[in-house]
Amino acid sequence: MPFRPSHRQLEYLVALGETGHFGEAARRCHVSQPTLSVQVALLEKQLGTQLVERTPGKVSPTPVGAEIIAAARVILAGLDDIKVLADSARNHLGGVMRLGVVSSFGPYFLPYLLPRLHARHRELKLYIREDRPRALEQAVLAGEVDCGLGQQPDDPDAFAFEPICREIIYLGVHRDHRLAARDHVPLDELKGERLLTLGSGHRLLDDVRALASLSGATLADDYEGTSLDALRQMVSIEMGLSLFPELYVRSEMGREENVRLLRLDGWPGERVIGFYWRRISARKPHFEALAALGKAIAAGLVGSEPLRV
Repeated sequence: MPFRPSHRQLEYLVALGETGHFGEAARRCHVSQPTLSVQVALLEKQLGTQLVERTPGKVSPTPVGAEIIAAARVILAGLDDIKVLADSARNHLGGVMRLGVVSSFGPYFLPYLLPRLHARHRELKLYIREDRPRALEQAVLAGEVDCGLGQQPDDPDAFAFEPICREIIYLGVHRDHRLAARDHVPLDELKGERLLTLGSGHRLLDDVRALASLSGATLADDYEGTSLDALRQMVSIEMGLSLFPELYVRSEMGREENVRLLRLDGWPGERVIGFYWRRISARKPHFEALAALGKAIAAGLVGSEPLRV
């Protein structure tokens, strides 16, 4: 019969890869250090390859060990899914969910979602991780996060995606800018303008790059914003123009006196937001139920023109 690593062996190996220390890994797994060390060594013998390099005071995965650790995380996440499904007769969304949210949407949507979610599923323990979209997608694939909230990932074979809303994306300009008095402007009016954006890993950076390419605007190469608030403040002191999604506008820009919002003609100016998860996840019914609730909530938040500011 072919050898198959045990759940505990994989758990020990992942903990060892994450901590880099036998003692810390053993404490995390609630076993003695000799037990963990013996099981990892046995796993290496059974697989016929070295998984970790042992040096005084530190343990590092070998190249093949790092790949096996990544695969082990996904396997362990799948085993967790099975347990959650077994519990779902009592707890409709399972007992625990790790939700990743993008920083350009999550902070402005969760205050509406979480109270409704908690009222319906008081037993659910929800752990929230806010990060850049690319990092969250990798975390979902690695099994570190169960479900993400953001734009659709590029790989449809790896991810399932359930949209909840379509957001307008506005161009923000200073109130004294030559375009500030207009509601709509054609793309060619942006030629030579300086566009500010969020840093690498953000989908909004891709949007700004596309807009710059189409309009002849220039992408600021000496500044990368860390948040939409930072971009708004830069626009408010005439450092350039930037893009702002609709829900952020509704949530944060009602009292902004120095920034005006415009629609661009000849550019899509919108993005689709939804929940996504590993296509092979056994928790599809849970995530679809979460998306259905999110869609009902989003319908009252976005989709119509906000007051012009």
